[in-house]
Amino acid sequence: MAEQQLKRQVVLDTETTGLSTADGNRIIEIGCVELINRRLTGETFHQYINPERESEAGALEVHGITTEFLADKPKFEDIVGDFITFIEGAELIIHNASFDIGFLDFELSKLKTEKRCIKDICPVLDTLKLAKEKHPGQKNNLDALCRRYDVDNSNRELHGALLDSEILADVYLAMTGGQVSLSLMAEQIDNADATSTLQDEHSSKRIHGPLRVIFADTDELEAHNATLQRLDKVSGGNCVWLHK
Repeated sequence: MAEQQLKRQVVLDTETTGLSTADGNRIIEIGCVELINRRLTGETFHQYINPERESEAGALEVHGITTEFLADKPKFEDIVGDFITFIEGAELIIHNASFDIGFLDFELSKLKTEKRCIKDICPVLDTLKLAKEKHPGQKNNLDALCRRYDVDNSNRELHGALLDSEILADVYLAMTGGQVSLSLMAEQIDNADATSTLQDEHSSKRIHGPLRVIFADTDELEAHNATLQRLDKVSGGNCVWLHK
């Protein structure tokens, strides 16, 4: 059996002092969670950053992170090494990626020691673009996607980079849920092949006889159908077993 190649992804979000780097706005928080082969590993990167300026009033209403709270936090140049180490080699998953990438590139451009931009370090997948392709003409902000995919965001009274990246990870996995089904099916096939091999090795010790066929009863059929309906919902209508 060929060795399975690991796919590492990092779901990322930032909070900033305002909407535009043209006005000198800066990053004040970075939050990242790690996925390997579409499974949360529990590994995270989370850092508050002193932007050396105040947040605009509108931004402060969104994230609630005050200048006083950030006063003793490290500057971006102090944490950039750990940040790049965490994301390097992964695919970044970001909602409205141009916003976060624009701010990260702005911060990197201020450093004499770093001449790269984020896309030189990592490929980027924009879940907003993906959502618009899957749900054209509908609201596709993070709250709307949480409602659409039944992702719990009840703790999201204010925006926070780590919390939002955790929520986005759940949304991304639900939005691309068809891939989970295929992955699980592949694992089941691999496990079945391994079991079959072991059984063949001991076939000479078995007493062969007619196989007994056991059919599913009504309750089992209903439970099976409920599972397929749930898979169809989280995969956006792409459950192949219902639409053959």
